[in-house]
Amino acid sequence: MSASPETVLSFDFGTLRIGVAVGNSVAGSAQPLEVIEGEAADRRFARISSLIAQWQPQRLVVGRPVNEDGTDIPMTARADRFARQLHGRFGLPVSRVDERFSSKAAASAVGRGQADDAVAAAIILRQYFDEQAKP
Repeated sequence: MSASPETVLSFDFGTLRIGVAVGNSVAGSAQPLEVIEGEAADRRFARISSLIAQWQPQRLVVGRPVNEDGTDIPMTARADRFARQLHGRFGLPVSRVDERFSSKAAASAVGRGQADDAVAAAIILRQYFDEQAKP
């Protein structure tokens, strides 16, 4: 974990929806918050700004979609761009996490066969905390 406790917001980026989760580095916990719907960037970032004001995170985490073999896919560049935009707009550190299996895990957790994007964001955040805990 990080040297000091952090509140962290996590994002499962998509072109139609963005899943959002919040967590705490001390407990390594993550809970789904909401799904931001729609394609309009101004509305998306306005909602993200509200969430940042509400939760006061010290860090943001963005899932990085890749193929099962770890190679980039077309959505990888879009998620990376979203991560850069978050950093540029809000000035917070942004970490990226390999999310290649988060959608499958979210679908299993939700149990409907279709992943809940906020659950996927929570899975991404737990993965981030797990990676930080490794020596």
